[in-house]
Amino acid sequence: MKQKNSYQFVFLCILFFTSITYAQQHKVNPKLLIGHWKLDLTPGDTTDNNFAQMKISQVSKNTFTGSFYNADTPIKKGTISTQADLLYGALVSGDNSGIYNTSFYYEKGTLYGSTHSLGRNFLSVWTATKTKP
Repeated sequence: MKQKNSYQFVFLCILFFTSITYAQQHKVNPKLLIGHWKLDLTPGDTTDNNFAQMKISQVSKNTFTGSFYNADTPIKKGTISTQADLLYGALVSGDNSGIYNTSFYYEKGTLYGSTHSLGRNFLSVWTATKTKP
């Protein structure tokens, strides 16, 4: 009976340490977002030049700050989530036409996002690549 308990204990230890190692190896670093991003506002059309910019200047815990669309539009309520080993972000911005709600996720160096405007009645899908840190 003692030997069976010993095997169970060893098995549980291996399982525990394996899960800790896996979690440490797959932790997403939100600081990857810091930098200048070029947004392609029409990613399905490679013949146009419909671009905007996003600058993420600071990331702390689960928030970020910067500008979205152009340098004069501050990011409000920038929020980060790292659920399921992915990096997600959401923000609020706005101009004279109203408020924009934006969300995105990071995968292999690219942001995949969407921006929704109630005031202008549109949903824009975009991709972004980092142009400089």
